[in-house]
Amino acid sequence: MPPQEEIAQLKTQVKELELENKTLKQSVEYLTKKLYGRSSEKTGVVLPEQLNLFNEAEVCADPKAKEPELREVAAYRRKRHPGQKEELLKDIAHEKRLSTLSEEERRCKACGNELVPVGQEFVRTEVEFIPAKLRSIDFYRETFECRNCRKNGNSYMTKAAVPASVLPHSIASASSVAWVMHQKYVNAMPLNRQEQEWRNTGLALSRATMSNWVIAAARDWLTPVADLLHKEMLKQNYLHADETTVQVLREEGRKDTTVSYMWVYATGKSSDKPVRLFEYQPGRSGDYPREFLKGFRGYLHTDGYAGYEKVKGVQRCCCWSHVRRKFVDALPKDVKSAEATLPAEGIRRCNQLFNIEETLDQLSPEKRKEERLKQEKPALDMFRPWMDSVSTGIPPKGKLAEAIRYTRNLWEGLTTYLEDGNCSISNNLDENCIRPFTVGRKNWLFCGSPKGAASSATVYSLTETAKANGLSPYKYLLNILENLPTEDFHRQPECLEKYLPWNEDIRQLCT
Repeated sequence: MPPQEEIAQLKTQVKELELENKTLKQSVEYLTKKLYGRSSEKTGVVLPEQLNLFNEAEVCADPKAKEPELREVAAYRRKRHPGQKEELLKDIAHEKRLSTLSEEERRCKACGNELVPVGQEFVRTEVEFIPAKLRSIDFYRETFECRNCRKNGNSYMTKAAVPASVLPHSIASASSVAWVMHQKYVNAMPLNRQEQEWRNTGLALSRATMSNWVIAAARDWLTPVADLLHKEMLKQNYLHADETTVQVLREEGRKDTTVSYMWVYATGKSSDKPVRLFEYQPGRSGDYPREFLKGFRGYLHTDGYAGYEKVKGVQRCCCWSHVRRKFVDALPKDVKSAEATLPAEGIRRCNQLFNIEETLDQLSPEKRKEERLKQEKPALDMFRPWMDSVSTGIPPKGKLAEAIRYTRNLWEGLTTYLEDGNCSISNNLDENCIRPFTVGRKNWLFCGSPKGAASSATVYSLTETAKANGLSPYKYLLNILENLPTEDFHRQPECLEKYLPWNEDIRQLCT
């Protein structure tokens, strides 16, 4: 081989190795940032023109300004807001406690005559915490007999009706089951810690018993309501969908370490009947959302996962938060370096869209669509040419190239939200719905069985739907578990509508 060709070949190899080294370095920095870096997706710390929460004073301060004297800082007092305490305590029952003098103290120290009360002075308000306590309720029912019929040789007797049990042949009450559910699925307290709490309260209640309570009660009483919520959801025009991993033990034909998924579906922000539904499935196939959303026709907000393409008859709105996340991941360790310029520009362009969205939040859907076309469409029209112009000079396997490919591939779905003012620019609504599940997962780690995973999905569905409708999750669960066992909803399914969270009676009882 001629020396010139050999030199050219070696130079090519050196460039390829440099590029590979650069790509590997980016991967190491990205993984290090994921492992040890900030979990927040806020981008304020990465762009020079945006202020960090902790250095705002240093950036904004005038370097020539004289330092404040110590006495000026010491004289600072927190601003009082009249009526703030009253607003905080408005829904709490008040009890008046009057401090008075004893009979011996009601004597004038000057002349010895008896003192008489002349007025009362308000001193302060305190909030008292009353710990929970248990009590056993023994149910009896009274039997009645007609004495006149007995005299005539006929026997007529009747018994009083007894409230239906939430779990027959069990010591469980509606309140105890609802509290176990509330503690685990709202407060993220696993059953092993609840077991200790119950013991401290006076009852040796095992976690296995509580697990059985949750599974049976969810199956018998909560699932019918969740199924009706599912039907109501499919009538909507705007939905969100997302999924996250969950470990489930004792799945048939699968190892305990195999990853399963919890799918989450939510109605759009503009819905007057908010619904949040969770569904456990053993995999991540697009067949699961296709089956769950069968019959839905409208706009579906998702991330970039290709499995949602299997949902037919919908218009898919992709998430700009995920686009911004990709550009954030492309930032190098040194955000002031030249290599950070392009990812920072991508983040700036994404933030420009979100900033405009904030100003349109209170507008009507029609006006919002009009303003989006006027303000955001020009920014979008410039976004894609910018990506085309920078994509030729960057490593094809780097994080920035990945962000650009991701955005290009989803461009049609990323611009669908311009068609309708009720559509959202991101899928953050559904990600916020899934957050209570991910917080709980850090505590209880796994579901003990597929039945347990299914019951968890049902309870999460009702508690998150209750919160979305401004209801107390505990009161909502308690209302269903107390009253639904007395209903013959198998023969009269229409009675389930009384338990939907937008029913006026439910709203009065559960807020």
